[in-house]
Amino acid sequence: MSPATERPCILIVDDDEDVVAYLKTVLKDHGYHPISTTAGDEVLNLAREHRPDLICLDISMPPPTGVRIYRDLRDDPELKTIPVIMVTGVEREFEDFIKTRRQVPPPDGYHRKPFDVDELLATVRKILGESEEITH
Repeated sequence: MSPATERPCILIVDDDEDVVAYLKTVLKDHGYHPISTTAGDEVLNLAREHRPDLICLDISMPPPTGVRIYRDLRDDPELKTIPVIMVTGVEREFEDFIKTRRQVPPPDGYHRKPFDVDELLATVRKILGESEEITH
């Protein structure tokens, strides 16, 4: 949890600024502390600095790709236990990711864009071990 807010911190990683803004609003409105980046090369540093409770990661990122970022997260001893929800607009990319992964566990969740907010929030709550929606 974010020490400053005592709310679960969620790192949003997506190169689409509109998606980031939307997710930040939805997560904040449901009691989470969202932080974000549109730059894949900032993810590991942000994760180390903020220690998010969860990362919502777009697969379709310009280099480094979301798949590369995910592998780097899982290879990092400090960050490998942070749960990750993969998000993509192209289902084929996720299938390719699963088929080509090398000794990397599957992500903790997966959602296709456009995603259903209620389903995404249900996945977030499940991963974070919350039985009900967080209040403001």
